[in-house]
Amino acid sequence: MIAGPECRSRGPPITHQAFPKPWLEDSLSVRGQMGGNSLFLEVYGGERVKSANLPDSTGGGLLGRDKELRFLRSFLSEAAAGGGALLISGDAGVGKTALLGVAASAAAGAGARVIWAVGTEFEADLSFAGLSQVLLPLLGEVEGLSAAHRDALLGVLGLGGSGATVDRLVLFSATLAMLRQAAADHPLLVVVDDAQWLDRASALALGFVGRRLAGTRVGMLAGLRLDAEGFFDAGGLTELVVRPLDEASATALVQACFPVLAVRVRQRVLAEAEGYPLALLELPAELSASQREAWQKLPPTLPLTRRLHEVFARRVSQLPPATRQLLLLAAVEGTGDLGVLAAAGTLEDLVPAERSRLVRIDEGTRKLAFGHPLIRSAVVELSTASERHRCHHVLADLLRDQPDRRAWHLAEATTGPDAQVAALLEQSAYRILRRGDAVAAVAALTRAAQISGPGPDRSRRLAAAAYLGADVTGELHDVSRLLAEARRTDPGFTGSLQAASAAAFLMLNGEGNVDIAYRLLTGAIENLANDDDAGDLALTGALQTLMFVCLWAERPELWGPFDAAITRFGPHVDPVLELEVNTLVDPVRTAAGSLKQLDLAVEKLHGEVDPARIVRIAMPLMYIPRSNAHRDALWRVVDDGRRGGAVTAALTAMFELCFDDLVTGQWDDALGLADEGLRLSEAHGYQLAPWPLQLVRGLIAAARGDYATAGDLSSQMIRWAAPREIGGLRTFARHVRTLTALSRGDFDEAYQQVTAISPAGTFPSHHAHPLLVPMYLVEAAVRTGRHQEASAHVAAMKEAKIGALSPRLALMVAGSTAIAAPAADAQQLFAEALALPGIDRWPFDTARVRLAFGEHLRRTRSTAQATIQLSAALETFGWLGAQPWAARAGNELRAAGQADTSTIRSSPAQLMQLTPQELQIAQLAAAGLTNKQIAEQLFLSPRTVGSHLYRIFPRLGITTRAALRDALNHYPGAGSLEVAAARKRSTAPTSASGPSTRRCQECITGLVAS
Repeated sequence: MIAGPECRSRGPPITHQAFPKPWLEDSLSVRGQMGGNSLFLEVYGGERVKSANLPDSTGGGLLGRDKELRFLRSFLSEAAAGGGALLISGDAGVGKTALLGVAASAAAGAGARVIWAVGTEFEADLSFAGLSQVLLPLLGEVEGLSAAHRDALLGVLGLGGSGATVDRLVLFSATLAMLRQAAADHPLLVVVDDAQWLDRASALALGFVGRRLAGTRVGMLAGLRLDAEGFFDAGGLTELVVRPLDEASATALVQACFPVLAVRVRQRVLAEAEGYPLALLELPAELSASQREAWQKLPPTLPLTRRLHEVFARRVSQLPPATRQLLLLAAVEGTGDLGVLAAAGTLEDLVPAERSRLVRIDEGTRKLAFGHPLIRSAVVELSTASERHRCHHVLADLLRDQPDRRAWHLAEATTGPDAQVAALLEQSAYRILRRGDAVAAVAALTRAAQISGPGPDRSRRLAAAAYLGADVTGELHDVSRLLAEARRTDPGFTGSLQAASAAAFLMLNGEGNVDIAYRLLTGAIENLANDDDAGDLALTGALQTLMFVCLWAERPELWGPFDAAITRFGPHVDPVLELEVNTLVDPVRTAAGSLKQLDLAVEKLHGEVDPARIVRIAMPLMYIPRSNAHRDALWRVVDDGRRGGAVTAALTAMFELCFDDLVTGQWDDALGLADEGLRLSEAHGYQLAPWPLQLVRGLIAAARGDYATAGDLSSQMIRWAAPREIGGLRTFARHVRTLTALSRGDFDEAYQQVTAISPAGTFPSHHAHPLLVPMYLVEAAVRTGRHQEASAHVAAMKEAKIGALSPRLALMVAGSTAIAAPAADAQQLFAEALALPGIDRWPFDTARVRLAFGEHLRRTRSTAQATIQLSAALETFGWLGAQPWAARAGNELRAAGQADTSTIRSSPAQLMQLTPQELQIAQLAAAGLTNKQIAEQLFLSPRTVGSHLYRIFPRLGITTRAALRDALNHYPGAGSLEVAAARKRSTAPTSASGPSTRRCQECITGLVAS
């Protein structure tokens, strides 16, 4: 059976048996033309046919049609050798004609003769009109036919003949004979497009012929609409069903043909087209330049081009008036609620539309759906303005129990200014916003402004829409346009909170101008004559934006007006903003009192729908990470942004997820999401938003030893920040340079860079970033002999109690304490740091502590214990790809007399075996030690030991602890368990120090090395 993307037989199966082997599909290959975008059909193992150019997706609008093209190549090769017919079916606009064109071009290129015929509606009543298109180009072949066949064909063509009535079977046989004769010297391909519109006689003749082409060198391709009734009998023909393009291919097609299309506009086109290539190519072409670039709002239904009108509107125009009226009501109602439609008319009027497959009704949900979104557009386009207004009035009356929908329909029914309806729609906008749909809220505010008439109300609503657009939806073009319109309507309104917030956001994210943004916001806030003059949303927005302006600027003198405003407007401050102030502005001094509030807010994120609130609640977790309960909510925001929703919030969510991936060791995931965020930022014209994502990329590059990338990114940050005086971006660059220097072993440079972020012994106020680098500072200070500075910074950490803010900071404090401690105290302090619960969530930080511990142990000649820590650190650095750190751990292992196991870890066969640390844990557990005793031996937490054993058991093929000993006796390289058993018989010390423990560790190390 012919294989393809989706094929079905309308009759007996068609096999390869009659075709020579060289033409079989498995002997075909596809390769690119040198210097071009064509595909070639080649035959190996036999005769090589002349190359047949097949336009690829970029040249022929055939993106996503690789399977269909392979299927057609196989059919053409088989038909050229032994004949055959194929039906290409699909909905209108799905790309059948394009595929037929590709096949015709390929056949002609391979030396075949190609004849085209097209069925047309206006010739459907003209007998043999379609067949004539096939026969006339072959008229020269008629002389070679028998007299009966010749008379039959000439009579049908009106070119003579005997004049007697022609028997149809004789005519059909004559047609087949002429095609066979025409293909005697070279293959022949007959292409029939729009076969559903062939006249009855032609349809019957071509159907007859198509089923009898086996053994000839004649191929027939027929294109047929799935939704059209006609006379073409496809029984017995193999059918290739063409489906709409998948999302990725549809997106690629639109981007290739309309590269300047704004993201939101592209999303709308993709949604309306639903993968139909004709719609994907035609819809953007009908938009104006300002609509394509999102400078002008798109209409509720996209306009149809002439070709789309022919495909969709013609079928609608043939419906009865009552049916069209009810479909218009369904189109403007939007949800397909049959209850609403039934209240407005009789559902019997929908029957003609159902029969024409224009709509479908789900009896289970009682919903009506259009067969394609563009059918809805066609229904609206065929209506008059008065008909649409009347429908909106009817719906407003029917939806009195749904105030938001009623307000929208009242606004759409309004033809002039209406203050009452504008007020209803404004109230609806804020209810919609609370449900998390900022895009719809902006649309409602914009429409409310349009029907407000000139004056302050209109300006206020436009400014509010501009602020929401800036803060959530991310359409900077819209923000600029709405603010300009607000100024034109009421020049004195530019100092409003909404206008100032939107303009400040535009300046901050568009140009990075923190000074102008700061002046706009502080001026608007200070100009409020009365505390009650500020609406909660407007005030929260202004204070929120001012907070981020100050955070980016990193200038202490800028915080005065913000602190004063927080004090002044205390009762009006949103709880989420209050939480942000306490946990972001100066977390070292104020976060401790808000931890319970933060944890509770994070727990409730699973039910939060507002994208802006989600990212704001999650943001403090970058500095004081307490759990990963926020990730699911952040991914919801990212997905919404990918669909064209809250883009600003999505960019923030991407950064927060990237940073969480960074500190939890998911570096490749972080890089992939960062790259996506950079593309999204570029598409929307953001200039500041990319830099946090570049910070993540720079830190990973620095840790992995890609110093060129890390250096380039940090230099770009400095260059962009300098003229704008954005201190936060300079801090990002210093962070990247600090880790770069540590990775290189340039500890003096690391100290200079990190103390520019946070001077030794202090945590600057109104600055969160020092919480990310305390252990960097301590390590750099110790390595450069600045022990006093290291001790001072540890003392500052403890005095500020930052270890109580999060488990990661607890590890930072404990690790820094051990690194800075005198040699006599360091071992115990390192053990305490590594025994902290949950540290496995921070693999890079934990591995750095282990590395420092191993280095200390080697210097104090505790070689066996040093090997344990260094091996564990090396393993973590290895799978993170942190090559400089892995090399440092490997060097320490060699200095301790052990082989560098990094080469073993790189072997795929060895990756499935137990690591040295896992083997040590398994041996001690087999000897009878408890998890707590093993943890004391290896300076791990009991929970970590349990986690390792949970992974070890399935690798060894066991399910119980009792089976460990036998399993290890058969495990390659495990050696004897006698030493471990002897360890069990001895008295287990409570401390990790002492000669007994050291001997045991040395023995275990010997077993591992063996």
